[in-house]
Amino acid sequence: MKLILTQEVDGLGAAGDIVEVKNGYGRNYLIPRGVATRWTKGGQKQVDSIKAARASRSVRDHDHAAELQRKLQAGPVDLKVRSGAEGRLFGAVTVTDIASALGDVAGESIDKRTIVVTNPIKSLGAHKVAVKLHDDVSATVALNVIPA
Repeated sequence: MKLILTQEVDGLGAAGDIVEVKNGYGRNYLIPRGVATRWTKGGQKQVDSIKAARASRSVRDHDHAAELQRKLQAGPVDLKVRSGAEGRLFGAVTVTDIASALGDVAGESIDKRTIVVTNPIKSLGAHKVAVKLHDDVSATVALNVIPA
């Protein structure tokens, strides 16, 4: 089955890629989750628009990604959140919150889809998050969650 990916899928491809997968994987997993659509001859316009949107969001090149990595790893990033008396948060820290804090440090916007949080952040203190800046460059950022 030939599909057009609308989002990045680990081990398969990025948004806008045309991939060939087994029928069951495409029909039962990728299409129902909205991660892919069926490929058609008219789908090339969709591929072009997805790739244009991805290019506008992505980091320009490897050197720019390395510069961003250096800025993000320079020191811990402080993130102010509402918390209770014993240091527990009201909810969890979202990737949108992290993206805005990282954007303030980097001086430009960071796409929230590039941020990887392994465990939900539900307490104050030091945490680590990964940011995939480019295909070859990723940054591990020290995040200090402090009360607001």
